[in-house]
Amino acid sequence: MTSEGVTRMTSEGAGAAGFRVWAVPGIPEVREGDDLAKLIATAEPGLADGDVVLVTSKIVSKAEGRIVAADSRESAIDAETVRVVARRGTLRIVENRQGLVMAAAGVDASNTPAGTVLLLPEDPDASARTIRDGLRDTLGVDVGVLVTDTFGRPWRNGLTDVAIGAAGVRVLDDLRGGTDAYGNPLSATVVATADELAAAGDLVKGKAEGLPVAVVRGLPHVLAEEPEGARVMVRAARDDMFRLGTSEAVREAVTQRRTVRAFTDESVDPGAVRRAVAAAVTAPAPHHTTPWRFVLLESPESRTRLLDAMRDAWIADLRRDGKSEESIAKRVRRGDVLRNAPYLVVPCLVTDGAHTYGDPRRDGAEREMFVVAAGAGVQNFLVALAGERLGSAWVSSTMFCRDVVREILELPEDWDPMGAVAVGHAAEAPKARPVREAGAFIEVR
Repeated sequence: MTSEGVTRMTSEGAGAAGFRVWAVPGIPEVREGDDLAKLIATAEPGLADGDVVLVTSKIVSKAEGRIVAADSRESAIDAETVRVVARRGTLRIVENRQGLVMAAAGVDASNTPAGTVLLLPEDPDASARTIRDGLRDTLGVDVGVLVTDTFGRPWRNGLTDVAIGAAGVRVLDDLRGGTDAYGNPLSATVVATADELAAAGDLVKGKAEGLPVAVVRGLPHVLAEEPEGARVMVRAARDDMFRLGTSEAVREAVTQRRTVRAFTDESVDPGAVRRAVAAAVTAPAPHHTTPWRFVLLESPESRTRLLDAMRDAWIADLRRDGKSEESIAKRVRRGDVLRNAPYLVVPCLVTDGAHTYGDPRRDGAEREMFVVAAGAGVQNFLVALAGERLGSAWVSSTMFCRDVVREILELPEDWDPMGAVAVGHAAEAPKARPVREAGAFIEVR
């Protein structure tokens, strides 16, 4: 199959009746500094306008000198990893420096000298552009070029090739806004054309035949100028519903949680908040109690009524403290994070089930146990919101005017408001958090 090619009949794409895909024999062992365009042109001088050339990333890496010395493959993976998504035994699925989520960061220890590993091309899109320009200069043809690599896929067994670099190829075919054969609107169909081409090439290149280049002919409509290349196929973090892995999910949500003080106008899904509450009430609590209550302020009227009353109470307190009007105005502005949020939650503490000892020391400790449980519930809530891709800010202001909050929200007397949580979609990416070394917070005895 690898020498004769594969033909597929299709009714899709510019009326094409089919296409042909074949592997290119005669590509020699690639070394650093080799001109891949000239090697391909020599092995396949019959390239024509409209062809798509599929190049395995491994030979691109070799030509670009991406062979590095490494004490172990694991250390090289560490160096190329931006984020661990999932781990099972020694296998790691990670986000690498190119933004790709894949096994082992794409680090390859096969077909490379002992003590070295092969990294992915530093910029696969730039690599594809270089090869395309070289083929145009050498053969005078207008072709598309894809740099491909092998990926596993969630929920599916087996590996396939995908495009990690592209030049001159329409990598995505957006069919949204059109209709299907029955006239039904297409609202979510975006075809990964570049990945389909890469997979077709993988059928003839194989994994062990030493055929690192393939050509697809008969689909000239897939050629297009794509300035951003294959990088547009990498799903942005905000749109990635499956960004978190297995055991890493909780750790990732915890470390990615930030206090967000500026929100967009995008509305908040009430279902997401309720799911976060469901996570919150799994926190530990004393005496098998459930000391958490969450008041959800979903209407603008309820939020405004509460915040206006809290502002008035706060101003009155500050004036009694002798603060200047300038100082008061500055302090009141700190509450803007709550006023500008599209959704507010007031977590409350209920001490039903608390023991009474008649001893101030023991009764004080009992109260502290419940307060700690409330904090654990709020932390669960904030982390779960982060997992829902929602930003939040826990502000303590309701604790300074609990009576006002209870009155405005018509809460029972035994509900203790424990601050307010502003919820929404972050208006900007959070700034990097300074690294906190765990050792600075640990004492071992």
